Amino acid sequence: MMVCMWSAWRRGSVFAARLGKRDWVCSFSAGVSVRYKDYSTKTAPQIPGMEYQDAICMLNTLQTNASALEQVRRERSLPQLQLQAMRGYLERAGLTVEELDHLNIIHVTGTKGKGSTCAFTEQILRSYGFRTGFYSSPHLVQVRERIRINGQPIGKELFTKYFWQVYGRLDETKDAHGGMMPAYFRFLTILAFHVFLQEKVDLAVIEVGIGGAFDCTNIIRRPWVCGVSSLGIDHTQILGDTIEKIAWQKGGIFKPGVPAFTVKQPEDAMVMLRSRAQEMRSPLRVCPELEEYQTDCGALRLGLAGQHQRSNASLALQLSHTWLQKRCLPAETSFPSTSDENTGVLQGSAFKPSPVMVKGLADTEWAGRNQTLRHGAVTYFLDGAHTMRSMQACVHWFRDTASQHERNSSGPVARVLLFNATGERDSAAMLKLLVPCQFDFAVFCPNITEALASCNADQQNFNVSVENMLTRCLDNERSWHLHNSQRGNKGAQLLIEGSHPLVTEKKADTLVFPCILSALQWITQGRDPVLADPANRVLPVKPSITAKAAPLCAAAEIHILIAGSLHLVGGALKHLEAASYK
Repeated sequence: MMVCMWSAWRRGSVFAARLGKRDWVCSFSAGVSVRYKDYSTKTAPQIPGMEYQDAICMLNTLQTNASALEQVRRERSLPQLQLQAMRGYLERAGLTVEELDHLNIIHVTGTKGKGSTCAFTEQILRSYGFRTGFYSSPHLVQVRERIRINGQPIGKELFTKYFWQVYGRLDETKDAHGGMMPAYFRFLTILAFHVFLQEKVDLAVIEVGIGGAFDCTNIIRRPWVCGVSSLGIDHTQILGDTIEKIAWQKGGIFKPGVPAFTVKQPEDAMVMLRSRAQEMRSPLRVCPELEEYQTDCGALRLGLAGQHQRSNASLALQLSHTWLQKRCLPAETSFPSTSDENTGVLQGSAFKPSPVMVKGLADTEWAGRNQTLRHGAVTYFLDGAHTMRSMQACVHWFRDTASQHERNSSGPVARVLLFNATGERDSAAMLKLLVPCQFDFAVFCPNITEALASCNADQQNFNVSVENMLTRCLDNERSWHLHNSQRGNKGAQLLIEGSHPLVTEKKADTLVFPCILSALQWITQGRDPVLADPANRVLPVKPSITAKAAPLCAAAEIHILIAGSLHLVGGALKHLEAASYK
């Protein structure tokens, strides 16, 4: 969700969000001065007959509802209240937890890879002909991406219809509940359940938001199977600052008698998952390595790039296979497994995947994760990595993939990093991991799609001020300089082994831009035909900054890694693949 400026209006509708405005005038190292307006919203009345953007604008008011934020703060100290509050909102929306039992849910949590695991799982089961629902977060460009039917974001008309059904019921009952409305993610979770029930999906793949035990998706009572992807340290203010505390939270999705699977984990995390599984009376199994699955067509091919996707694919095979067994085989069917004597955790069986499963893995797509786009002389490498472990995987993927592209280039290649990070994450540590990638330029910008034009309401975030975002960018620039100065004493030449020399032989230069579009326009220097569209207004920069781009103009190709935030990646995709997000 990127910040942008908007006004809610449609065909004579009387709805208009009241906006409190405060101006910020900011100057950047790129020589650009921009006047921002910092917006805050107040809850507007529900008016029937609104269109899609009206629904999104109303949804965004749930980000900054003061009473809702106060409730979240109270519940954070008493987390058991979170699910209690969620049940209340669900009932106010006209749904019951009993109805959710009929959704045949696959529930997946984890720190890294849970979204990819869900994508593999959904694609496999859809390939069998089942009508699938898929709930994930965050969205990249449009909020509709979070709620999918048969792999596709629900249409604008469908989203609008179901949004007002749910919002209307909650709005009608709020006076009897102290004026309380659910916060943004809670509302979308309720909406997803409502959509899947109304659209009569055969199954729903549900990705946990944060944690597991007290995440609002954990209102689910009877999933068919649960999964835990790779665990690491993230969201420490909510989940705890040790791997054991985080594993305790993740294991909170286990349910009595419901099969659960996980990938190989750090020892302390595995001990805690085992303890949680025993506590919940849930049979927990560890997935085999992907190489252990026997096929008639050689090694399994994955639609998602990156070595780390192999464990996600194995987890998806176990989840989909278990779901199919429960759906299609007698209830007394057993699940073959062996026990690891050291941990006591059952080991999942490496079965022979069906041709449908093999095809499902190969056909899986998940935008913004290890994604490569080529636009003429410019190649984009997009990965929403935002934790230390995911950034390590991103660096491994980028260095390998970019080097392959460079070996096939017709001349010198310029490497550019476009980076931003949000929240409590240690961006300085992530940037340190990126230094060995040998960039010619490191460019920083906030998660703002455009500074000079209105963007749609899907990409607004009212929980973070513009001032805070810009300060974070400047901090990131300083961190990059510090990391490079420490390396600079070694006098290493910035060359890529077995490839063309980089355009510059000094440490990477840095720039800070006010928005994603202005950063991309400067980096590509008119060489991307998509960004060169005359409809895209270009922010003027100082002549000295224009001169800095000479190496980019001289390079045969420009390679751009966009990483650090899924919201940054989403803002870039809004411009790079605009036709796909209409």
